[in-house]
Amino acid sequence: MSTMSCSSNLSMYARSLPSLSVPPPRLLLQQRPPAASCAAYSYRPRRPSHVTSAVSTDEAPPANKEKKAASFVGDMERGTLAEESGRSDGELTSRWREIHGCNDWQGLLDPIDKTLRGELIRYGEFAQACYDSFDYDRYSRYAGSCRYPKESFFSDVGLAGVGYEVTRYLYATSHISFPSFGIRKHNPSDDRMWSETGTFIGFVAVSTDEETARIGRRDIAVAWRGTVTRLEWIADLTAFLKPLSQFGLPCRDPRVKVEEGFAELYTSKNPDCKYCKYSAREQVLAEVRKLVERYAGQGEEVSVTVTGHSLGSALAMINAFDIAETGANVSPSAGGAKAPVCVFSFSGPRVGNTKFRERFEGELGVKALRILNVHDTVPKVPGVFTEAVLPMPLLRAADALGLPSVYSHIGVELALDHSLSPFLKNTLDLANYHNLEAHLHLLDGFVGRAREFKLGGRDPALVNKAADFLRDEHMVPPGWRQDANKGMVRSEDGRWVLPHRPRHVEDHPDDTDVHLAQLGLVPAS
Repeated sequence: MSTMSCSSNLSMYARSLPSLSVPPPRLLLQQRPPAASCAAYSYRPRRPSHVTSAVSTDEAPPANKEKKAASFVGDMERGTLAEESGRSDGELTSRWREIHGCNDWQGLLDPIDKTLRGELIRYGEFAQACYDSFDYDRYSRYAGSCRYPKESFFSDVGLAGVGYEVTRYLYATSHISFPSFGIRKHNPSDDRMWSETGTFIGFVAVSTDEETARIGRRDIAVAWRGTVTRLEWIADLTAFLKPLSQFGLPCRDPRVKVEEGFAELYTSKNPDCKYCKYSAREQVLAEVRKLVERYAGQGEEVSVTVTGHSLGSALAMINAFDIAETGANVSPSAGGAKAPVCVFSFSGPRVGNTKFRERFEGELGVKALRILNVHDTVPKVPGVFTEAVLPMPLLRAADALGLPSVYSHIGVELALDHSLSPFLKNTLDLANYHNLEAHLHLLDGFVGRAREFKLGGRDPALVNKAADFLRDEHMVPPGWRQDANKGMVRSEDGRWVLPHRPRHVEDHPDDTDVHLAQLGLVPAS
């Protein structure tokens, strides 16, 4: 690879990413408007009211009830939205394979299928929950961890009734030799309650019995968080293709390559860190294999759905590939029953070369639907030679010749356009274009190409939760989501302090090595 092409590629990728000074939830937001209402929700759409803030919570009666965009914001009741979204529980039960991509979503995207739109919003909210639960306050003793226990995770992030239960948190680290990885402590000499390098990066969840009956199968969901910590930004900016074998990832084709930084973050571990003694890869594969074996072994139909935003989208693509390649989605006790694997990606960069795409979509049969905002730059990188500039036959030829920086997107694209929403303002802030809540808003109002934006079941106020993207007439302050007094409480002696909180971080399950051994990733004991 030439030095010039590498430098050019790296610079382009770096310019596409928001500034590190922007608060995490704003860093990576990307969307595309899938249909008018969230028809497939089994729970009521979220409202921002569960979040405490420094602003008074007294509600003034709306001054105007006219049916115009400005009057909708903050004026939507959950029950009303649920009724307007108009969905049938039984429809998803019979159509889940179609919604999961068995036919590559043919006929479902334009106009968008209401049930599919609801499912996309649901999984997008799983990715958003990774941001909302992440402790990125460097003044906190727990900086870098998840703020909530697994048992109450979904209710704590405002998704009570979603029908899933978290079974395992995922942690990541990196071995790239740069200083100040992770979240730098304001006072590193204090009684640190968290790892200096370990970072909460996502979770594995499984559908409850009730939700399983509604959606037609037992669904194992894996959600990956986007870029927040300095360590992860380094991974984003590496932008060099390397064979999977260099990261210990099995693949029958040595020509399959992925972006180095993404793969390194996915596979790195630190034996001196309690939370990262297993790599993110080992953690997720062990948990998926355990759940597939548990439920498929009981005769249930099982699916694996992986989701993520920005960097999390890249990790989701590699993870889905890895699940299928290692057979973590196969249950030996169920006669080799194989759970279908699907990715719902939000505003993700390219991940690998043309051979990675061919094996992902072809031999492994993994399905991927990529949701993006056409104005966002992150999905346009990395890569010098890509499907955007060369027809696929020529791109494959360039890859075969060993030309540098040959990348290709994977799966089916659903492109949204934020300029079509009457709720969003014109802005030059690229972080807004990439914002995940903005993507979910666009999905909620997307009906189809050349069709009017029609708001469905989500409160537009959520767009400004960690951004400044709503038009001023909606009267929603930017970046409104915050703890009262930024988490400070008054102690018994009258001082204001950041309180200790119960330690919700658990050690890795004792059976992790058992399931990794079944996959041939560690020696059998």
